Amino acid sequence: MEDTLLRALVWTNYKLFLVFCLFFPLCLSIWGLFSNIASIQRLLLIFWRVASLLAIAIYLFIPVWQLGYLAWFVGHILIVISLWFWVDINDEIRDLPKSPLRLLLTSWRWATSIYGILGAIAFAPFLRCTFSEDAAVEKVCRAWLEAPWHYKSWFHPNATTGFLGFLGISGLIIYTIYLLYFLAFRLIKQGRIAIEQ
Repeated sequence: MEDTLLRALVWTNYKLFLVFCLFFPLCLSIWGLFSNIASIQRLLLIFWRVASLLAIAIYLFIPVWQLGYLAWFVGHILIVISLWFWVDINDEIRDLPKSPLRLLLTSWRWATSIYGILGAIAFAPFLRCTFSEDAAVEKVCRAWLEAPWHYKSWFHPNATTGFLGFLGISGLIIYTIYLLYFLAFRLIKQGRIAIEQ
């Protein structure tokens, strides 16, 4: 029963991930593009850059590379930060005239923040899987691998797990280098201007 409950909760987490980190931001990005509202476009561009860490984690999960667990956890935290960190963007969005787009964006930001915080808290006990060599067979660790394995069978049926893992680790290296460069140089030296470049 505990195993069934765990798997149900993990699958629910992945479904919420699809809703809050893929479906809604995709709709908002398209709507924001057609509405030509710069502040919304900038916020969503930041979100997509940060949220790509969760996609990278999926590719690391497929070959059971334990860094995926850490990437999944950190991704949730960075998403919440990215949605609220930029005070100037927050002010611009708050100053927008009331509209369905603004209402939906605000609702999505709050819902995604709640999902990110609760998701990170709920996932914290599974961080030990990052250091487990038996992650592929341990029930608590394996539960997080089932959805990525299904994803592979749907979208990459002919690709090897090693190749997909290589894509994941390459993405993680590029992501880490860019994040460190952004934090160490662009953000400190250029502040808010850095995000527009």
